[in-house]
Amino acid sequence: MTVARLILATDLDGTFLGGTDEQRRALYRDLQARDDLLLIFVTGRDRDFIARLLDSGEMPRPRYVIGDVGTSVFDGTALEPIAALEAPIAERWRGANARVRALLADEPGLRLQPTAFRYRVSYDCDPRLLSADLIPKVEAAGFDGLLSADRFFDVLPRGISKGSTLRRLVAALDLDASRVLVAGDTMNDLSLFQTGFNGVAVGNSEPRLVDAVRAMPNVFNSRLPGAAGIADAIRHFQPAAQGPDSLARPPVLSF
Repeated sequence: MTVARLILATDLDGTFLGGTDEQRRALYRDLQARDDLLLIFVTGRDRDFIARLLDSGEMPRPRYVIGDVGTSVFDGTALEPIAALEAPIAERWRGANARVRALLADEPGLRLQPTAFRYRVSYDCDPRLLSADLIPKVEAAGFDGLLSADRFFDVLPRGISKGSTLRRLVAALDLDASRVLVAGDTMNDLSLFQTGFNGVAVGNSEPRLVDAVRAMPNVFNSRLPGAAGIADAIRHFQPAAQGPDSLARPPVLSF
């Protein structure tokens, strides 16, 4: 069995799916040519969207998918939930969908998304209209509130995020954390960078994320958008001059 020398854990919208058609094709081609890649999608999207995306056959298939802003974990073959990894998420959520919807029913600036998520409640939002007490209200009820891309508001189980679920997956698979590269572009990706894994904020990242990761030594801020930013980060963390067997330590790591 080939050891994964690059464990790419990437957001989709704006990141793995971002950039021009040519930039995406170039990244996907390079990743498909590697036999040492373990690909993980880490996204706010649900299983149905991911299934449709993979049916297109235009991109490498992930080994694992962390979906729904970190509240679901699927294998990448049949997109079946991984029960052992989802159990702590379900335990913290305790079937709270109806409770959350009732809690926020009269909040201004929120429009409930129609998808029936299992362990989250999500809204489209107008941040100009949101109450200053919205997130404290959500937290007081025992949940986490997350505003991202100035468009979305998610209510999540306390302590559950893209980053926390990725860390549990990496630990469960006994993966080498120094081989992990995370990639994202909005505030719902901030928790990925807070794991301490090497990461890239791609060139089209929202300003709030850029500000939040500016002082993080593990984060490379690419000037290139989406897929091109990911390719840029792989080059950044694996300079050709090091050769394939280099074991250099941060800030330069060999993938």
